[in-house]
Amino acid sequence: MKVLITGGNRGIGQAIANVYRDAGETVIATARDTSGDAKLDVTDPESHRHLAQALTGEPLDLLVCNAGVYLDKGQKLDDGFAPELWADMFAVNVTGVFLTIQSLLPSLRMALAPKIAIISSQMASQERAPGGSYIYRASKAAALNLGRNLATDLQVEDIAVGIYHPGWVRTDMGGGTADIDVDEAARGLKSRFEALSVETTGCFETWDGRAHPF
Repeated sequence: MKVLITGGNRGIGQAIANVYRDAGETVIATARDTSGDAKLDVTDPESHRHLAQALTGEPLDLLVCNAGVYLDKGQKLDDGFAPELWADMFAVNVTGVFLTIQSLLPSLRMALAPKIAIISSQMASQERAPGGSYIYRASKAAALNLGRNLATDLQVEDIAVGIYHPGWVRTDMGGGTADIDVDEAARGLKSRFEALSVETTGCFETWDGRAHPF
């Protein structure tokens, strides 16, 4: 089994890469720099082309779109949330997800039961809207919507798409007071990815298997 994880050089992405390596799977963990197994800037179409070319002719069983940024933490409504933050965060959290999937579709189509996992967040939920972090929430909601629509289009090709909340995890992004560590999140997510199928495509689930409200 071959697994590719974007943003796989630290945090949750690195932990997911480790649990698959421990299971004996072939893992490609990408990063914007040389700290990963392969270099990928998810905002750069040329970077996507290079990675796709490197994988030409190789089936990809699982693509985990994990790379993401949270740049508006602590911003104030009256004077924060600058336009550049909107552009930068959507470039990574939304457009980057789409470009990754689009560029790697040829390799996914070569696998027997290909799957795509999109790491979104509970902050994408429309039902749970406590305010603040407007750009991050909007970008993760857009990633959720993207995943739901891709699930519809790719179901006819037997490519399953799942969207996941990884939990509130103790990382640089989640902070030191978060609920769970990266290893617990990664193990739970691996179980979710294994349960994903064409029959459950389009699901929005938590790391521990609960259906998340949209």
